[in-house]
Amino acid sequence: MSDLRIVIAGAGGRMGRTLIKAILDTPGLALVGALEHSASTHLGEDAGLMCGTRPTGVTVESDAAPSLNGADVVVDFSTPSASVRLAESLAEAGIAHVIGTTGFSSADTAAIAAAARKTPIVKSGNMSLGVNLLAALTRRVAATLGEGFDIEIVEMHHNRKVDAPSGTALLLGEAAAQGRGRTLDDCAERGRDGMTGARKPGAIGFASLRGGSVVGEHMVIFAGPSERIELAHKAEDRMIFANGALAAARWAKGREPGLYSMADVLGLADF
Repeated sequence: MSDLRIVIAGAGGRMGRTLIKAILDTPGLALVGALEHSASTHLGEDAGLMCGTRPTGVTVESDAAPSLNGADVVVDFSTPSASVRLAESLAEAGIAHVIGTTGFSSADTAAIAAAARKTPIVKSGNMSLGVNLLAALTRRVAATLGEGFDIEIVEMHHNRKVDAPSGTALLLGEAAAQGRGRTLDDCAERGRDGMTGARKPGAIGFASLRGGSVVGEHMVIFAGPSERIELAHKAEDRMIFANGALAAARWAKGREPGLYSMADVLGLADF
């Protein structure tokens, strides 16, 4: 069986470099492209040397077209605007797309959903097995407890993260809302400051902390009368996200067009 040919978008970022290392260390995977924005200082570098590992013969480029020739899948941890443009290009080429980028607007999300009508796209705010299991548990607990319990989601990340709440926090919020038969847009409380009044019944609250080098910590709190349930996940190494993204890449190859999640990849959709 031939190797799975993978292009990494956002190659110079923390996750991009982690993904490249993982590909080079995993039999059956081949790095065939590394993409960055046109102002990146990494352009022209060997992708492997950029990551502090062995030479690959793959240079970091800003033009996606040459890298996509013969690629099976693109794994994308870039920016929302770049991911949308790439989704549209990959849809026309029929190349699978794994998206770990976060911070999308509703218009971005709609554009990606449209692209998924032509090619398989796996999109998730978090690629790890643990977090997706946490999301499945959150959905189940929210459905079981009902609105007698208030839901708060607390997340912490490193001081260079640019979006808040994190994509993972929103993933967990969506799971909680689904458990209650609602949409997150209808019940999200994204921030509190000043005289906000009493907590709105049925709200799902978010708090975002930033500092140091924290990879990612998330807690879902169910606070009821005289008791509290807390579900938590702490990431200690970005390799857990890389391994999940590469599992999604394997799963997506040859899949029918559609917009999928890591719950589909991991068999948790009906949990």
